[in-house]
Amino acid sequence: MEKRKLGPIQLDSYQPLREVVCETLRDAVRRGILQPGERLMEIQLAEDLGVSRTPVREAIRKLEMEGYVIMMPRRGTYVADLSIRDINEVFEIRTSLESLASGLAAERINEDELEKLQRLLVEIGAYIKSGDMESIVRTDTEFHDLLYQASRNTRLVGIISNLREQLTRFRTTSMSFPGRLKATLEEHRKIVEAIAQGDEKAARKAAEHHMEKSEQTLLASMKAKEKKDIVKE
Repeated sequence: MEKRKLGPIQLDSYQPLREVVCETLRDAVRRGILQPGERLMEIQLAEDLGVSRTPVREAIRKLEMEGYVIMMPRRGTYVADLSIRDINEVFEIRTSLESLASGLAAERINEDELEKLQRLLVEIGAYIKSGDMESIVRTDTEFHDLLYQASRNTRLVGIISNLREQLTRFRTTSMSFPGRLKATLEEHRKIVEAIAQGDEKAARKAAEHHMEKSEQTLLASMKAKEKKDIVKE
């Protein structure tokens, strides 16, 4: 009998059950427990997680919106396998939105938010020195979330967050690419400096540069991983 990949979830969370299930499945995709192209069966997932099919169905619908899974009529639901074209399309949109968010932040950010952005830069730098990748990813996420918040545009925040989720599973691989961490920190500094000066054009340009470099690194890291997998075979 095939060994099950997922175990029962903890039901003592303050979150709604559908959100707990969604987080569990999302994390499983990010960590490679659920592989690209793998079919997801509601009944089996519900049994493995120890829940009914309803929260599983709701979670899968949300994950489809985030780009983690693909629901194909009469064929079922599968873990999404992003292609180069998919990544290019996501970054085309995200670059424009990140640029807009940074430009708006330069005009609308308050002193507390600016101070926290600067503090997060220091924290990221410290984590880079210690090699704490988990904290780097967490703090990087916090940095961008605060940047979006400072744009004062809730609809923009929602759209960017959705697009970012589609690439989250590749974040650790991308950040582990040689030289990327230090480059990311410097790109973040450029964005914060422009925002601190209230320079909307410079902030937009710095954000665009950051996204361009992020895309280049992600594609390079995926290509390197692909070559490594071929060698293993």
